Amino acid sequence: MALHFVATRPDPALFPMPWDTPLEEWDERYLVPLPRGLSRHIVRIIRTGPGGTTYVAKETQAEMAHREYRVLRELGRLGLPVVVPQCVVTGRETSGGDELPAMLVTRHLQYSMPYRWLFSHGLDSAKLPALIDALVVLLVRLHLANFFWGDVSLSNVLFRRSAGEFAAYLVDAETGELRPTMSEQMREYDLTIAYENVFAEMLDLLESGDVHASVDPHDVIERLQEQYAALWTELTSEEEFGSTEMWRVEQRIQRLNDLGFDVDEIEMDSTDAGDRMLLRPKVVELGHHSRELQGLTGLSVEENQARRLLNDLAAFTHHFGMQDEEPTVTASRWMTKVYEPIMAMVPSELRGKLEPAEIFHEILDHRWYLSERAGREIGIFDSARDYIANVLPEKPRVVPA
Repeated sequence: MALHFVATRPDPALFPMPWDTPLEEWDERYLVPLPRGLSRHIVRIIRTGPGGTTYVAKETQAEMAHREYRVLRELGRLGLPVVVPQCVVTGRETSGGDELPAMLVTRHLQYSMPYRWLFSHGLDSAKLPALIDALVVLLVRLHLANFFWGDVSLSNVLFRRSAGEFAAYLVDAETGELRPTMSEQMREYDLTIAYENVFAEMLDLLESGDVHASVDPHDVIERLQEQYAALWTELTSEEEFGSTEMWRVEQRIQRLNDLGFDVDEIEMDSTDAGDRMLLRPKVVELGHHSRELQGLTGLSVEENQARRLLNDLAAFTHHFGMQDEEPTVTASRWMTKVYEPIMAMVPSELRGKLEPAEIFHEILDHRWYLSERAGREIGIFDSARDYIANVLPEKPRVVPA
């Protein structure tokens, strides 16, 4: 049987990989020792040789591989936070002619971590709500896009740090379905699956000792329920106001912007009485601050990171009295005078520890800590030098060396 690849952008470096060998038997020279989550399938992080591209390979049935590949592509086209599918490999067989499972290959999400790895590597149990909140944002965004996940769990998500919080990415869409519409019943069913799976995962973490014994799985599920309901309501609820209260439209949009969402379209209808208006956000998309920062600086970062960098840019603007300058001019000055010089201070051997924007965020936090300890303000570059020398080296590496 001949090998068959399906890919939008084929990577020739993948062709010589040992497809005639079961994935769990691949030689170490093809594998990358990066953290990966639990899976019902054989999954490995692979690399196409020294300095090559890093991928995640999963053995599964051919039909399931093709289906998941298509679903991930569709979700990616919608701008949702999912891993990027690279290819499906079928027609695999051993040198002896025995048939092997198909393979779904996705691009490795840089700086990402599974939840178990986070807790087993020192993440404080107090950060658990931040993980749940990130899962909530992901789930709400998927539901807004009429995506039924079918297997919502922390295990099917990868997390990236985002200015002290987390951003969640879907990595397993095997049971998912992108629908023209999704009924309230299906959405509630997806939530029920989430509650059951996350509850079980909390019990596992408690049993393994990876979270503090004081963590109550019931409290975790209660937070998941409350945060989801609050965010879903804010993004989708209909709001009624008087015809003379048009300022309420801007107020609602500002609230959504503060949450990090942009409103691309709204619907407004008058009531039967004619003196009241009904407002419904129609198209809502996360990334308000990240799009603003990218427009000003070209940096593509997570939403909370963008919020933090924009705050520092605003402080820079005020400090140098540049409020009357064009924002792009000020941003360019901040990039060349602050951000880029600080990033250049990070030695190459430490750059796989955290994303650049996360390093900058942590330097800002470190500056506050040093200033508090010294009783005076410590400069950003002195803070960066101290952070790079004493804090960053202790961080675990999450991208290939």
